[in-house]
Amino acid sequence: MKASEIRSKWLEFFESKGHVIEPSAPLVPHKDPSLLWINAGMAPLKPYFDGRVKPENPRIANSQKCIRTNDIENVGKTRRHHTFFEMLGNFSIGDYFKEEVITWAWEFLTDPKWIGFDPERLAVTVYPEDEEAYKLWNEKVGLPAERIVKLEDNFWDIGEGPCGPCTEIFYDRGEAYGSDMTDPEMYPGGENERYLEVWNLVFSQFNHNKDGSYTPLPNKNIDTGAGLERFASILQNVDSNFDTDIFQPLIQKTAAMAGVKYNDNVDSDVALKVIADHVRTVTFAIGDGVLPSNEGRGYVIRRLLRRAVRYGKMLGMNRPFMFELVETVGDIMGVYYPEVVDKRDFIIKVIKTEEERFHETLTDGLAILADISAQAKAEGRNVISGADAFKLYDTYGFPFDLTEDYADEQGLKVDREGFDEAMQEQRQRARDAHQDNASMKIQGGALADLAVKSDFVGYNDLVTESKIVAIVYDDMLVNSVSEGKSCQVVLDVTPFYTESGGQVSDHGLLRGGTVTAKVEGLFKAPQGQHVHQVVVEAGELNVGDTVKAEVDQASRGEIEKNHTATHLLHKALKEVLGDHVNQAGSLVEPGRLRFDFSHFGSITPEELTDIELRVNRAIWNQLDVTIELKPIDEAKALGAMALFGEKYGDIVRVVKVGDYSIELCGGCHVSNTSQIGLFKLVSESGIGSGVRRIEAVTGRFGFEYMEGQLELLKVSAGLVKSKLSEVPKRIESLQQQIKDLSRENESLQSKLSAIEAGQLTDQVVQAGGVQLLAARVQASSMDALRAIADELKSKLPTAVLVLGAAMDDKVNFVVAVPAELTKAGLHAGKLVKEIAAVCGGGGGGRPDMAQAGGKDASKLDQALQRAHELVTAASQG
Repeated sequence: MKASEIRSKWLEFFESKGHVIEPSAPLVPHKDPSLLWINAGMAPLKPYFDGRVKPENPRIANSQKCIRTNDIENVGKTRRHHTFFEMLGNFSIGDYFKEEVITWAWEFLTDPKWIGFDPERLAVTVYPEDEEAYKLWNEKVGLPAERIVKLEDNFWDIGEGPCGPCTEIFYDRGEAYGSDMTDPEMYPGGENERYLEVWNLVFSQFNHNKDGSYTPLPNKNIDTGAGLERFASILQNVDSNFDTDIFQPLIQKTAAMAGVKYNDNVDSDVALKVIADHVRTVTFAIGDGVLPSNEGRGYVIRRLLRRAVRYGKMLGMNRPFMFELVETVGDIMGVYYPEVVDKRDFIIKVIKTEEERFHETLTDGLAILADISAQAKAEGRNVISGADAFKLYDTYGFPFDLTEDYADEQGLKVDREGFDEAMQEQRQRARDAHQDNASMKIQGGALADLAVKSDFVGYNDLVTESKIVAIVYDDMLVNSVSEGKSCQVVLDVTPFYTESGGQVSDHGLLRGGTVTAKVEGLFKAPQGQHVHQVVVEAGELNVGDTVKAEVDQASRGEIEKNHTATHLLHKALKEVLGDHVNQAGSLVEPGRLRFDFSHFGSITPEELTDIELRVNRAIWNQLDVTIELKPIDEAKALGAMALFGEKYGDIVRVVKVGDYSIELCGGCHVSNTSQIGLFKLVSESGIGSGVRRIEAVTGRFGFEYMEGQLELLKVSAGLVKSKLSEVPKRIESLQQQIKDLSRENESLQSKLSAIEAGQLTDQVVQAGGVQLLAARVQASSMDALRAIADELKSKLPTAVLVLGAAMDDKVNFVVAVPAELTKAGLHAGKLVKEIAAVCGGGGGGRPDMAQAGGKDASKLDQALQRAHELVTAASQG
């Protein structure tokens, strides 16, 4: 059975059991800072599990693409470790529980219509205290007791939040994978290759509370996960996941490119498996908007790509090759994941560019490694430090094994223990960066089961007569709240927009009779109601009261201008930079807009000017903005853009700006682009991982920004004493004057250095058997001090030079040692470090030339005397 058939059968089976099929979410978590990647099938569904959002259908199934990199070193060396994989899952949000999920799992696995496993080959593990699950397997399903193993580890708990016991299902692969039944690990759940876990059913029935206690969940849930790759390995009767139709086309193509055979050599097999695994991960991640970089997700992708390239070198491929495998990834996965086909050309471009850069990096890394090796030898060391090796690896992407190979050629060793320690410290920093973010919230709260109806009418009405249908104070439903208190209010009808899609919440007032309450923000309750965060400024709010709900119309108007402007900007970016540009986040406030988007590379000033002009041209063309509700398939057929990470229902809101832009959007907009008035870019920058950010202003805020820039120009004109129109020309003239003066200053400085050097040559003394010039000189900067030293080196080629210059309260030093004396053991870097220490400073450098600084200029003469002592001792030692 092909992997694509297994996936289809899974989804078809659970659809027949009343589940809605949830499309695979992007690999980048949406509004979840606790995760670097989507790493499990339930990860995108966390808001359903913790009660923040109530799903339309409590039964959900999916096939979710995932990334995990915690065991990257094992990829290719074991049968089942991957960085990218698919997790099949079925979920119940407060609906069915243990009996249904266990009997359905058995049906799916054993019925020939579906998977058709031999029931005699299946065994399970359960939590020892979960008698209910044990009985269901034993009495309901009919699994004999000897194939039900009780394990303490069968309790799923990741800290505060939902948790509970689980049951794992294992497939017996037969005696070929282990026949020694006396082995203490030879059982389902043990460390062996015979019993392969295929499915884990988690029964979320408790809340793990802050105080460490456990209480029953208000709504019990089911969360299951099964590996598609594992199913495929069993049903295709192959030794490992890498021998399935998911990986073999990639492995065979790579083998052909490298001129090797699969299953011919252990080392080359590992390389082929690593490349196949990593190219899938990189392809999917780039397809979801992650670009190689030196931080976060981008760093993970860069590391995986470079790791695969390194294994390619082991196969003899010393050229970019990964990009040629992208099409094969699409051939295998494109039916269910069309993004890897639709974005194929862009993915290929990114990977090829990154490969080319890495090959250049390897060349640069060898040059840096040569310097590190030379310094180690000069200092009498035969070991390259773990810190240096890790810096090469972490900063430059230079593989550790290449560092070892080069060191071996130079007669050196590498401190592996120090390298591993630095690696562990980095991993700990990464864990610490995420551990403060709770994986899930505690389920429950006053709003969790609130079923009152609340309608949003704020697209057209900004003032409504509304009835208060619920008040929450201190996380409890109450009937009234008095003056001066903050609370949450639900209205039967509201004109207030709740923050969503980057657009901030409306502000305004609730007024009625003697009561006035200020609306400071909104959020959505689990069942979708708009919840108003209010402060009662006068009177008393009561459930059942009728109030006038009034949105701050001026603020809403500015928000609408900025929101429509983001749509125009999105379209302009695609026109100028390419169709690969996709929104990666936005903020729409009254006073500004911020737009994050995926883009590989920088943006030129000319491109920014073009983008800004295109947006303003759309404003000047007075395009009508029309909004319609349409079936999602029809909307996408019209070309409507769907935003990154957002989920949409069957009926969507389509915002069309003339014939220029069309997007799916739930936000508020102007009715005609002319209402925006003006669009002005304020800044553009990269914010990491191949994502760039534009900030802009519109309308009166755009005018105010332009006025501010004009005022700066007027001030500048006054400072350079010119007309506004002549400021650039005047600045060019002043810059040329500065260059001329700088050249003249350098010439004079050179002459002064020569004069200063000429006056010092007669101060050379003997220090042991070495000529030494240790002198105080006049120099206004470190550059000037080095210039004097350069002059003296030509006049005194065999002398050790120690020059010190006082500058205000501080002091600078330069030390130069002739090449023949460095071979004898004199080291400029070590000398200058000890000399500067006399003045409370420090420094260092090469064996032949070094510099340092000190804090106490009053001790300069003592430092020079110390230089005499050190050189004398070194020359005699």
